[in-house]
Amino acid sequence: MNKSKYFLIPKWLLTLVFVLLAVACNQNRNQSNISTVVENDSISIWIEHGKNTKISIEERTRYLEMAYEQASQLANDSIKPKHFSKLSNAYLKLRDSLLFLKMNMESTQLAKETGDSVSLAESHWDLATYYRNNGLPDSAYSNYRNSFLLYDAMKIENLAARILYNMATTQSSIKDYTGAEINAYKAIEIFKPLKDNRRLFLCYNLLGSTSTRLKEYKKALENFNKAEEHLNELADEQFKAGQYAGLQNNLGNVFKSQKKFKYAIPYYENALSKDSLKFKRPDSYSMYLDNLANSRFKSGDTVGVKQQLNEALEIRINQKDIAGMAKSHYSLAEYYLKYWEIDKALLNAQLSKQYAIQSTNNTRLLESLKLLTLIDKPNIVDHTSDYIALNDKLIQEERQARDKFTRIRFETNEVSAQNEVLTRKQQIWTGVAFVIFLMGLAVYIILNQRSKNQALRFQQQQQASNQEIFDLMLSQKQKIEDTKKMEQKRISEELHDGVLGKMLGARMVLTGLNKRSNEEAIEERASAIAALKDVEGEVRAISHELSHAAYQNINNFISSIQELMKNVGTANNIDHTFDYDEAFDWDSMSGDIKINLYRVVQETLQNAVKHSECKNILVSFVRDKNILNVTISDDGKGFKSKSGKKGIGMRNIESRIGKLNGNWDINSVVGEGTKITLNIPLKESLDNPQILVEKQNLQKIG
Repeated sequence: MNKSKYFLIPKWLLTLVFVLLAVACNQNRNQSNISTVVENDSISIWIEHGKNTKISIEERTRYLEMAYEQASQLANDSIKPKHFSKLSNAYLKLRDSLLFLKMNMESTQLAKETGDSVSLAESHWDLATYYRNNGLPDSAYSNYRNSFLLYDAMKIENLAARILYNMATTQSSIKDYTGAEINAYKAIEIFKPLKDNRRLFLCYNLLGSTSTRLKEYKKALENFNKAEEHLNELADEQFKAGQYAGLQNNLGNVFKSQKKFKYAIPYYENALSKDSLKFKRPDSYSMYLDNLANSRFKSGDTVGVKQQLNEALEIRINQKDIAGMAKSHYSLAEYYLKYWEIDKALLNAQLSKQYAIQSTNNTRLLESLKLLTLIDKPNIVDHTSDYIALNDKLIQEERQARDKFTRIRFETNEVSAQNEVLTRKQQIWTGVAFVIFLMGLAVYIILNQRSKNQALRFQQQQQASNQEIFDLMLSQKQKIEDTKKMEQKRISEELHDGVLGKMLGARMVLTGLNKRSNEEAIEERASAIAALKDVEGEVRAISHELSHAAYQNINNFISSIQELMKNVGTANNIDHTFDYDEAFDWDSMSGDIKINLYRVVQETLQNAVKHSECKNILVSFVRDKNILNVTISDDGKGFKSKSGKKGIGMRNIESRIGKLNGNWDINSVVGEGTKITLNIPLKESLDNPQILVEKQNLQKIG
C-alpha cells in the first residue's frame, strides 16, 4: 500500500491535552470495574466451554447461548465487540452456519459502531474462513483482503502476514498461482524479521506447491528445501512430525509431475515411515500410500502395488472420504489399464468419475473423463465432448475467478486510496479541532485566571481598607485616651493648686489658733472652718466630674462614624444627621461588623456626594434584638432602581453585607432621593479583651 504523509499533531500539543483532560477528569470507578471484570470472566469461560470439542454439541451450544445473552447486556464499549468476535469464531468452529452468520453479522455491525478495528478484522477473517470452507473462494478472498487492510493499517504485522498467507492459499485453490506467490512472498517478508519459523515453513511449502503446478520444478525444490530448514528450527516435535510427512509427499510430487517416478518413491516412503501415521492421520496415510503405489507401478515395480492401492481405497471408504475414493479408483483404473484388464479399468474409471461429481472435484472429473476416452472406446465421442465442455468451463471459471480477484484488489485499493484521502482530511480536521479546543481552553484558563486575580486584588483592597479602618479606630481611641489624660491632669492640678493649698492654709491657721482662746481666735477659727467647707464643696464637685466621666459611654466606632460624616459634610457643604442608640455599647460588636459597616457607610456617603447632588444626609443605627438596622438616606436627585445594584460601589456593598450574612435593599425615586437599608445579624465580640476589661471596670465603679 502507498503511504502518504498525514497531517501530524505536535507531540507537545497531545501531551498538553492529555494532561489537562487527566486533571479535569478524576472519577472513582472501582466498584464498577470489579463488576465488569466478573462479567467478562464469566463470558470468556462460557465461550471457552463452547469451543471444547470434548463435550457434546448441545452443551457447547448452551454455553455459547449463555455467553451471548450475558454479552448482549454489556454497554457498547471496547469489551463487548471483543466478546462478540470470540462468539463468532466459536460458532464457526461449531459448524453451525445459521448461528455463525447471525453472530458474525452482529459482531461486524457492533465493531463498526464502536470503532473497534481489531474486532472488525477478526469478523472478516471468520467470514472468509466460512466462505472458504463452503467453496466460495471469491467471497473468502474479499473478506481476507478486508481483514488484511485493517491489520495493515493498525500495524499488526503478524496477523496481517497470516491473512496474506490465507489469501495466497485461496488464490492457489483457483489456480491463481502467480497471485498466490506474490502474497506468499509478502507474508515471508513480514515473518522473517519476526523469526516465525512455523509460518515461514507454511509459506515456503505453499510456494513449493505453486511452483510444482507452474512446472517450475527447480524453484519448487528450492522452496521445499527452505521449508524443511525452517521446520527443523521448530521445537514442537508433534507439529514437525505431522508436517514432515506432508513435506516429503510434496517433494515426491515434484518428481512425479516430471514422471521421474523412481526419484519420487523414496520421498513417499519417507512420508509413510512416520510412526502411527496410519492411525493418527488415516486420510494422509491413504494419500501417501496411493501416491507411492502409483509411482511404483509406473516405474515398473509391480510387487504389492495392487494391495497398496486397495488398502488406500479401503481406508478412504472407512473414512467416507469421497474425494479420496475418486482418487483411489482413478489410480486403480490406471493400474488395470496398464495391464489390459479393461473391464476393471472401466469400472474404476466410472467410479472415479461418479465420486468426483459427488465431491464436486472438477479436476478429478476432468482426469476421469480423459481416462475414459482411452478405456471406453464405444463412448469416446461422448467422453471427449464432456471433457472439452468441462475443460472449457473450468478455464472460463478460473479466468473469471482470477478477474474477480483482480477486480477485488483494484476496488479495494481504490477504496483504500479514498480512505487515505478521507483519513488525511479527518486528521487535518481533527488537528484543527484540537487547536481550536486548545485555544478555547487557553482563553478559558486566561479568563479564569484573570477573574481569580481580580478577586484576589479585590480581596487585597478590602483587606487594605479594613486595615485603614482599624487604624482609624485605633487613632480615634488614642484621641479619647489623650482627652482622658488631659482631664485627669486638669483635675490633678485643681486638687494640687486649689484644694490642697486651701487645706494647707486652713491647717496652718488652725494650728496657730490652738495656742489662743480669745474672741479673735474664735472668729478666725470659724473662718478656717468655713474655708474647709469650701474645700469640701470643691472636692465634691471634682468627685462628681470623675463619676460622670467614669460612667460616660464613649464609643470609638461611633466616634469614627461621626468623624467620617463630619469630614464628608464639611468638605462638600452637606448637612448630616447621625442617629444611634447611646445606651448600646457599639464597640462590643465584632470586628467584622464594625469594619465592613464603616466601609459601607463610607461607600454610600461617597456615592451620595458623587452622584446624588444632595443637601442632607441621614444615617441611622437601630438595634432590634440581635439585628442591626441601618438606614442611609439623602435628598438627592435619585435614579432608576433597576440599575441601582449594577455599579462597582454597589457590588462592593453587596459583597461586604454578604460576608456579614446580612441583606440589603436600595430604594430610589428620581427627584426625591435615595434610601439604603441594611439588616445585619449582631454577634458579641468575645475576642476583644480590652472591651471586656473596660466593661468590668465600669461595673466596679458603678
